[in-house]
Amino acid sequence: MKISIFTSALLVLLTLVSCNSNPSLQRYFVENTDNKDFIALDVSPDILNLEKTKLSAEQNEALKSFDKMNILAFKANATNQAQFETERAKVKAILKDPKYQELMKFGSGKDGASISYVGADDNIEEFVVFANRKENGFAVVRVLGKNMNPNNIMTLMSVLKESKINMEQLKPLQELIKK
Repeated sequence: MKISIFTSALLVLLTLVSCNSNPSLQRYFVENTDNKDFIALDVSPDILNLEKTKLSAEQNEALKSFDKMNILAFKANATNQAQFETERAKVKAILKDPKYQELMKFGSGKDGASISYVGADDNIEEFVVFANRKENGFAVVRVLGKNMNPNNIMTLMSVLKESKINMEQLKPLQELIKK
């Protein structure tokens, strides 16, 4: 009898834990990856085409903290403005979760961008860039890594200037930007 009560309680607990219905960016990405209105890309650090032997120790450390980037973009047009507004509102609602700490926001009204992060100041797990423009659509970029910090991100930005980015991996995004 005690075993069946314990088993039942355990099953109920597992069901409650697995039914977490809170929206998350990861879930949003998964749900929309195959949607024809979205462009989804996963970008590895290899896209930078860097000669690692020419990097400083600080640059190598910053590069090691960066695992990958996930990009999800919605291309707006004259016929899908209502869907654009709905999807943009979903992303904004997800980013209002307290786990996403906003670093900066720029732009005005319906056009603009924000940069947020998840984690502690010295151990950032994820940077999130959300940019939107009514005429073009929006993009959400998740920069994922281990033990990232603001200094690593700034160093990574300087490394980007020296990189020979493989534009072939970014071709789907070029279509979104054109207009």
